[in-house]
Amino acid sequence: MSTAIRFPAFNRHGVLAIYRFEMARFRRTLWQSLVTPVITTSLYFVVFGTAIGSRMGEVDAVPYGAFIVPGLIMLAIFTESLNNASFGIYLPRFTGTIYEVLSAPVSALEIVLAYVGAAATKSVLLGLIILATANVFVPLQIVHPAWMIAFLVLTATTFCLFGFIIGVWAKGFEQLQFIPMLIITPLAFLGGAFYSIDMLPPAWRTASLFNPVVYLISGFRWSFYGTSDVGVGVSLAATLGFFLVCLAVVVWIFKTGYRLKS
Repeated sequence: MSTAIRFPAFNRHGVLAIYRFEMARFRRTLWQSLVTPVITTSLYFVVFGTAIGSRMGEVDAVPYGAFIVPGLIMLAIFTESLNNASFGIYLPRFTGTIYEVLSAPVSALEIVLAYVGAAATKSVLLGLIILATANVFVPLQIVHPAWMIAFLVLTATTFCLFGFIIGVWAKGFEQLQFIPMLIITPLAFLGGAFYSIDMLPPAWRTASLFNPVVYLISGFRWSFYGTSDVGVGVSLAATLGFFLVCLAVVVWIFKTGYRLKS
């Protein structure tokens, strides 16, 4: 008599409950979660795209105002993905409700799917709204729309996982803002968001290749204009590598209970 292997049932209701709760919090803070980043990015378009861009030539055969669009979208995605995911898991830890989630009949995978899925949904929505806003200021073309969506979703999910890690690691609101403000934002500005690294002197261009954000922005820009600072295969591999590293750390957190059960 054969014995069938039984896999634990997927708790769809538990995942949807957490997901809907996080999305409800997003609707309650719509101004700071959505409107503020869009206004801030619009100011970048006005200053860099219109005021400065009108005085600059093309970059890689792309008008400067259009050239910076992928970088600005990525800059917003980095920041909002980290903030949404880190705050989403930190708040239950801070209030103590994380113990109710951990004691509920939901697995570690389902918890991550719910929190990271909600944060990624917000980030992708923000990216698409910024893309629509950019089209008001500059004419855009997307050469590889499927790859654009793929890079957008993969990057948002990766940084949401990274934000989840930060939210578990942080002991206070100061630490919650430390990595996004003092590490990720400078790396994004130095990662080719507003320029091509080919414009840099050879020594600085070589140094820029050690900045992981360069590969994320370069791959996303390639999906728009078919041009990039590094090979699109390298960009995709770097993004997938970062995703797998973050996923491995999240698995380790739940296996060890690091700062979740203490």
